[in-house]
Order: sequence, then C-alpha cells, then structure tokens
Amino acid sequence: MAQNEAPDHSAPAEQLFAAIGLLRRHTRRRVGRPWPETPLTGSQVELVRLLRRRPGTSVAEAAAALGLAANTVSTLVRQLTDAGLIERVPDESDRRVARLALTDDARAQVERWRDRRNIEVAAAFDGLSAEDRKAIESAVPAITRLAGALHPDQAGPSDQEVAR
Repeated sequence: MAQNEAPDHSAPAEQLFAAIGLLRRHTRRRVGRPWPETPLTGSQVELVRLLRRRPGTSVAEAAAALGLAANTVSTLVRQLTDAGLIERVPDESDRRVARLALTDDARAQVERWRDRRNIEVAAAFDGLSAEDRKAIESAVPAITRLAGALHPDQAGPSDQEVAR
C-alpha cells in the first residue's frame, strides 16, 4: 500500500454484512417468521422486537432507539395497531404521550418464535469448534460498538440488549 493511501476497510464490512445476512436468512428458513400469515417488514419486526424488550416505550423513544424519524415510527405503530399486534396506552403522567406495548397474543407469538430461533442457533453454535464459539462470543461486543458508531447521536445498544 502506498504511503498516502488509506487502508481499505470495505472488505471486512462486506464480509460482515454477508455473514449476518446468511445467518438471518438461514435462521429464518429453519424457524420461519413470527407471523407467517401476515409478513411484517423489517422495520415492523424491529419495532416489535424493541417493544418486546422495552414495553412502555413512546413513539419518540422508539424512533431514537431504531434510528428512524418519529413520523416513520408513527406509521409503523398505526400499521401494527391495525394488525392487532401493538396497543397504545396513555402515559400516566402526560396524557399526550402514548406508551406502546405488544398485545398479549403478539407477545406470546414473538416469545414462541424467539425461543425456536434461539434453540436452533444455540444447537448450531454448540456444533462449532471451541475456537469458533470463543471468537463469536468475543466479537459480539465489538459488533455492538460498531452498530453504535454508525449512529453517533445515540448510545449503541447495550451488550445485554444484543444478547436477548
């Protein structure tokens, strides 16, 4: 590499996206989707997953956590409310703010799907060499920090959130 030439970090980025894409696709093929009869968009799934982890989140808080515009999250909320997956609950201290939560049926469905997904991935993980398992375990915090660095206006997700 020439002295003034910057290192090319695009190869690891491409490899990371390819690996994560394969992991998601192969897991989805083995486990299916949480709502096969009502396919959700990627953004809708992310909102559902956020509300599973943090029930009572407001639209503004969800927008910040997902890195989306508040009006985009409002649209997702309307779509998911119409589908019977989430509900709005008025905030006790400020009636102008709606708190979001999964409906009981949606929570049960996403928990069953998450359990199936975790069982499949854990079984595959257990089949890896000890060296591969250790490499993956040690890479998760760095990948979490990388995700946070891509959205510098907010703190990245905690290691605990990623593990869920």
